[in-house]
Amino acid sequence: MHPVLFEIPIAGGLKVHAYGLMVAVGFLAALAWIRYQSKRDGIPVAAMVDLAFWLMIAAIVGSRLVFIAVDWRYYAEHPLAAFRVWEGGLVFYGGLIACIFVAWFYLKRHRLNFWKVADVFMPGVALGHAFGRIGCFLAGCCHGRTCDPHAWYAVVFPERPGGLAPAGIPLYPVQLIESAAEFLIFAFLAWKSRKKAFDGQILLLYLITYAFVRIAVEALRGDAERGFVLRGWLSTSQFISAILLIAALLVLIYRRGRNHETR
Repeated sequence: MHPVLFEIPIAGGLKVHAYGLMVAVGFLAALAWIRYQSKRDGIPVAAMVDLAFWLMIAAIVGSRLVFIAVDWRYYAEHPLAAFRVWEGGLVFYGGLIACIFVAWFYLKRHRLNFWKVADVFMPGVALGHAFGRIGCFLAGCCHGRTCDPHAWYAVVFPERPGGLAPAGIPLYPVQLIESAAEFLIFAFLAWKSRKKAFDGQILLLYLITYAFVRIAVEALRGDAERGFVLRGWLSTSQFISAILLIAALLVLIYRRGRNHETR
């Protein structure tokens, strides 16, 4: 766990936080994919880059607002803490939902096909999120629950200033598990993008695969501040995952059937 990677000796000491750095790396990696796939699909690259920056803002705001809503009592007493995004504390689904709304309005205004553009973005979302979860691991946020101390996969975080994970306790490395799953989802979606059957298929496949991953990973999480719909049984993210999974499956079946009818 390295919440602060290093410090630059300017302006009294500028701390470079691991979480913020990995989120930035993830955004650049996603942007590189979006530029590549936009050219391949004949979509205006400049518009996609512009949209990507708007979505970055929407993702940060949406994910932070949901995190604050889950732990609103703390932020009511410490309002300035709401702005310390670089230290961690983002709920992915809050950002994803915000991005979908912003993208819908942006693409409607620019008369671009929502489904086609979403297919370009989603592998990049998985790639960027994979790097973001590495940032979670370095910061100690989104940590796992306690596990068998003799298990080969157990991770024990040291005591670090600003660290968010409990120190000296064997935990499931859920951040790295989810990161690895996201890299696999990216590889699958990138491969599927070359042979998709209809516009929107990549978006729907992302929602389905990530929902399965998130439901499973949440069962190993140990950070209570992420929020629960049913205390100790169903987390907020599992609840949202279940809804998105069912909705995406229904839309996938509908659009696939519609695609077969038009052939």
